[in-house]
Amino acid sequence: MRIRVLGSAAGGGFPQWNCNCRNCAGARNGTVRAAPRTQSSIAVAGTDAAAWALVNASPDILAQLRVHSDLQPARAPRDSRLAGIVLVDAQIDHTVGLFMLRESTAPLAVWCTDAAYADLTGGNPIFSVLGSYCGIERHRMGSSGEEFALDRVPGVRWRAIAVAGKPAPYSPHRSAPVRGDNVALVISDAASGKAAVYAPGVGAIEPALWSALEGSACVLIDGTFWSDEEMVAQGLAAKRARDLGHLPQSGAGGMLEWLQRLPRATRKILIHVNNTNPILDEDSPERAALASAGVEVACDGMEITL
Repeated sequence: MRIRVLGSAAGGGFPQWNCNCRNCAGARNGTVRAAPRTQSSIAVAGTDAAAWALVNASPDILAQLRVHSDLQPARAPRDSRLAGIVLVDAQIDHTVGLFMLRESTAPLAVWCTDAAYADLTGGNPIFSVLGSYCGIERHRMGSSGEEFALDRVPGVRWRAIAVAGKPAPYSPHRSAPVRGDNVALVISDAASGKAAVYAPGVGAIEPALWSALEGSACVLIDGTFWSDEEMVAQGLAAKRARDLGHLPQSGAGGMLEWLQRLPRATRKILIHVNNTNPILDEDSPERAALASAGVEVACDGMEITL
């Protein structure tokens, strides 16, 4: 099984188009050593190297497909190696890319939870709009660990586990989250049984998620913010990381504490990194702290084989 990181940044990408925080300004003028990143998405292939599942369709999907030319094999007048799409939530930065795929010659096969489906046909009716273009073939995805399959991506097993978090700001139940608003994916190689967890949005580590993390060879998990006060301290927002549904890396009970409890052999990777997070600066003390803890920072183009 192969996992390819198409985009490793949080919403807005890095550097963010209108942001002049230390990271973004430094990336533009060369005073901060930090690689640009597009918005969070991965692709997964199993035994058929010509068939990939797209996990989240970011606003940067067209740029990501141009970079990864093997996803456009040119076997027919209109062609793609994307064989299905799995959504971990209904957030703008994980779904707007569906619009960019509207030229598909067949309905887009999309797996999502009932909560995400409700938002994508209600508060932000992307699915309804696409009905006037290629259309959507929606597949229901449970959020209690039930196994499901993408028939056109053989050799890969999938499970979705509900995680703590918030639905999209446009959601009618933004202030009252429901089960399935956000999920972590457990993606397993059918032959070896080795698994990876992909969880770009996590507000807290709950028992079901922790069990999945303990049983995985690789963890790609929420790296949005370094500290709870990050956006507030920089004068960029009034809400803390936890208010936005993200568990920060540092501090008591933070993501780093949890990751350090995992077996040494587990590959630990932070993904969905916000433009304000100091770990983007490769020379920062925060980045050094991650390195000493054996934690990586995802970058666009990273390849993982299980």
